[in-house]
Formats: sequence, C-alpha cells, structure tokens
Amino acid sequence: MNSTILSADSHLSSPIPFHLAFPVHDLAQARAFYGELLGCPEGRSSDAWVDFNFFGHQIVAHLAPEECGQRAHSAVDGHDVPVRHFGAVVPMALWQAMADKLVARGTDFVIEPYIRFKGEPGEQATMFFLDPSGNAVEMKSFADLGSLFAK
Repeated sequence: MNSTILSADSHLSSPIPFHLAFPVHDLAQARAFYGELLGCPEGRSSDAWVDFNFFGHQIVAHLAPEECGQRAHSAVDGHDVPVRHFGAVVPMALWQAMADKLVARGTDFVIEPYIRFKGEPGEQATMFFLDPSGNAVEMKSFADLGSLFAK
C-alpha cells in the first residue's frame, strides 16, 4: 500500500493554494506592507487578524506581538538565509518589477536581489526582506519554471 498522498510522479492540473498564518505586532502596518507595498488584496478581517491574497494563496496576519521576529539563519549560497520565511515564485518580469520598486523605496534587504546558483540546476532570482514585524519574505523567480525542483 502506498502511504503517500501524492506520488513523485503526480501532476496536478493547477496548483493548490496554501494557507499560512503568521504573527504581526500591528495590523495597520501589516496592511500597509502586504496590501499597499506588495499589492496583495485584502480579504476577511477582524480586530485580531487580516487575510491577504498572496499571489493566489491565503496568508493571515494574526496580532501576536510576543511571537514576532527572526531567530535562526542557515547558510545558502554564501548568504545567511532566515530559516523561518515564506514567499512566492513569480514570473521574472514581476520579480524584476518588485525588486525595482523595493530598491526605489529604500527597502533594507536581508539579501539584496540577485541570481542564486548561477549556471547550475535551479538557477533563480531571489531577494529577502522583512515585514514590519520581522517576518522574512522571499520572492523568487526562475527563467525556467521547470527547474523549480531541479537537483
């Protein structure tokens, strides 16, 4: 009996949206960052949380100041990558437009926009930055999306 839900050769006709909840110390700042800066439409909300459409996925900023901030990093391609992070893989033109906008706004990057693993399988454009509550966000792109899981 196969104990996996999806086998390695399973192919879904369309991606399944993920749901991610994370802590923030201020909902107004989360709205400004995710809604205004990153352009994520707002969904439902309450006094304690707010939903955003994060490139087709549901993320929820929960008011939990005591849970905010980064703690651990891991070495990847010569950079200290925040272990706890999330993000999206977007088309290269959108990634470049986001990078340009964030640079123009004076974003303090954890890892500035660059091409990682250049000339290797899985070559990708990437950048890391923090939201106002210290949550690390990675935006990345692949010239060839087929190399997303390349070894």
